[in-house]
Amino acid sequence: MVTEANLQKAIEQHQQQEDATFQWTKQWYPVAVVDFLDPTRPHAMQLLGKDVVLWRDGAGKWRCFADACPHRLAPLSEGRVESDGTLLCAYHAWRFDSEGKCVSIPQSKDKETEAKHCTNPQSCAIAYPTQELQGLLWVWAESGVQAEVESQQRNPRIIPELEENSDRAKKLFWNIRDLPYGWDFFIENISDPAHVPVSHHGIIGNRYQDAKYYDMISIRDMSTQEGFAYQITPTAPNIAQAIHDFQPPSHMRIVTNNTDGGQMILALYATPTRPGWCRHIGCQVLVKNQAGKQSQGLGFFALPMPIWLGHVLASLFLHQDMVFLHYQEKILAKQQKDRWLDAVFTPNPQDKMVIAFRQWWEKRAGGGIPWAEGCNAELPPPERDKQKLFDVWTTHTQNCRVCQDALKNINRLTVLAYILAAISLFLAVMIDARSLAISGEIFLPPLGFWLALGSGIILAIGGYLLKKLSRLFYVYEFEHAHND
Repeated sequence: MVTEANLQKAIEQHQQQEDATFQWTKQWYPVAVVDFLDPTRPHAMQLLGKDVVLWRDGAGKWRCFADACPHRLAPLSEGRVESDGTLLCAYHAWRFDSEGKCVSIPQSKDKETEAKHCTNPQSCAIAYPTQELQGLLWVWAESGVQAEVESQQRNPRIIPELEENSDRAKKLFWNIRDLPYGWDFFIENISDPAHVPVSHHGIIGNRYQDAKYYDMISIRDMSTQEGFAYQITPTAPNIAQAIHDFQPPSHMRIVTNNTDGGQMILALYATPTRPGWCRHIGCQVLVKNQAGKQSQGLGFFALPMPIWLGHVLASLFLHQDMVFLHYQEKILAKQQKDRWLDAVFTPNPQDKMVIAFRQWWEKRAGGGIPWAEGCNAELPPPERDKQKLFDVWTTHTQNCRVCQDALKNINRLTVLAYILAAISLFLAVMIDARSLAISGEIFLPPLGFWLALGSGIILAIGGYLLKKLSRLFYVYEFEHAHND
């Protein structure tokens, strides 16, 4: 029974939460797309400056440990997932079960000694709570018994439409990428719809025609735990309302409500990995209106396509603002201003949500991310070699089994195309030589020659184009100066 005293206590507890600084480690963070992970091996990553390892146990559940064997601190991510569902350290073959308990120390004197050492708490790996929801692997950023209890009292920031309107909502493919700029600059960027037609000219809008005035109106007051939301005045005839909803620590919901009742939702996540870097995971959700008509998605990314192609094409979008966001972060750090507002000039209403975010960051979240002990919290220097900034292999492909499989198939097709091209050209030469030997005089080659020659040329061009496509799995370069 809810009494007035209980209600007042709940109000006071809520107010205490709001008055307190945002607790970065007592949160669920999306760290990976489950379908893109290779379950046969461990995966290294970072979370809030902590080195962690993701791996799937014998029960098919993904786990997260500190990436250090308790024996001699060798990284467990360099180990193996064994057939019995344990994680093996590649240094001395210590094995750990799904809870982090050490179950095997081969160098022990005997079984009794091994059992004794395995029961010692110092032999355990550090385990973080995990769960899988909506295709994402979520990790709680603290470990231990208390963390297990606290993690069960808070829910991850999932996409409610996928739970409530499963028959009307269609989720398109997840995309994931490590980006060379900080978490706060990612959130700032997606709080700023004014940049979209300019930075993403040619994909979404036109920098010369669509960079127009509009207002941003607060529709949810700022909260330490729940963030805030802004509405954009309609900017297109078929759009009734557009809402940007920031839900800390990782989620930005961008909801476009169409005049016909349909919705397009951009579900964007950002997880702070280390200083100057964040991991972005995102997808589109298209919600049908009452008549069953599906909303249009974001540009050509809503077209039917294989997941790997969507990942490759994502570089066209992500790299359009990636470089200047990387440098922007470094420029702001050089300013050494006490307040963000003292370093910038924001006269237009389109900057309202960016300003609100920086106020939340400064007043509600401590003005910075509390990186793990031992992590070098200094911002890395600007990367002047843009080839490294445009790197796709390290930031995506090497960690995505879907793209790795696609790349292998493309490479096989490339080799096959070149082999068949060489065979076709060889046949063309042989046909021409044979016709010349038979007739004894020079004349127009027979039809078989032209068919073989044409096939060889087409196959060679196909091989070349496949080779160009495979390069996009490694690097994609972009310059605004050349984007007319």
